[in-house]
Amino acid sequence: MILKKTPQNTLKIKIAYANTFYKRFKGLMLKKDFDEGPIFTNLKDSSIHTIFMRFEIDVYFFDENKVIYEKTSLKPWKFYRPKKQAKFILETKKDKLKLKIGDCLDFI
Repeated sequence: MILKKTPQNTLKIKIAYANTFYKRFKGLMLKKDFDEGPIFTNLKDSSIHTIFMRFEIDVYFFDENKVIYEKTSLKPWKFYRPKKQAKFILETKKDKLKLKIGDCLDFI
């Protein structure tokens, strides 16, 4: 579950921690659909891709305080590198969450 701290309310999305090399590597590749929003942690690089994905996604990049500093939407077979290294990355279905830059979240 994700808690939005600005303003305080709960967002209805399941999360799955992608905190190992394999989980980060696999991500959403080859999935037909998904309900969980993967949160990527333990990152050495913040660049992402949508190779072998079948749907468009929204990607949120967070700093160490869990504040969104960058957001992008990606169609399948695209690459993206944020302006700076992220501490956390959240991927969701396109337009599932109405988050914006500056929102502060907590993941539980």
